[in-house]
Amino acid sequence: MVTILIAILSAYLLGSIPSSVWIGKAFYKIDVREHGSGNAGTTNTIRVLGYKAGIPVLIIDALKGWFAVYMAKIIFGYFPSVEMPEYMNVVAAAAAVVGHIFPIFAGFRGGKGVATLLGVGFGLIPIPTLIALGIFIAVLLIFGYVSLASICATVTLPFVTYFFVMPESPLLLILTIAVAIFVPLTHRENIKRLKNGTENKFIKKKNK
Repeated sequence: MVTILIAILSAYLLGSIPSSVWIGKAFYKIDVREHGSGNAGTTNTIRVLGYKAGIPVLIIDALKGWFAVYMAKIIFGYFPSVEMPEYMNVVAAAAAVVGHIFPIFAGFRGGKGVATLLGVGFGLIPIPTLIALGIFIAVLLIFGYVSLASICATVTLPFVTYFFVMPESPLLLILTIAVAIFVPLTHRENIKRLKNGTENKFIKKKNK
């Protein structure tokens, strides 16, 4: 039990690294949470600080999720007498996402977890995640909304996962179903703005 708690806590602390906040304050003297949408994620970082800051934030946040998948295995490797539960890598990955959303290093005000979930996906289910990423890009290019693209990609993820990993890994399917419910919940305000037509577009079409 102690080893499990250490693995979960370590993954949470990893996820709590607030890349957008630290990069914004260190290089621009700006807390991105005080500007734009107020979100400490890639999209708001790009809007507030530009791609030069946003791309590193995306990479770091995704790597947090990817590394969290393997963190439990690394930790349990130091305790060879303790068998790692089958579900441990999934739990550790979830802890990293929670850390990103509620980071202890940034006053528990983080992002919405999409980039970190992307890293988790590539660590656990790379093919379904790649397909979901393709859906994200397609929706973003067609409609211009990051929020809509994120919701569409995650909602379709369980169906793609079922096709590729069931029945061998029902736990992963359960995880993707949870993600498909979780991401729209974190985008409640975005959904309201999409309905009202007030959501800001990430990609704005030029007037002809």
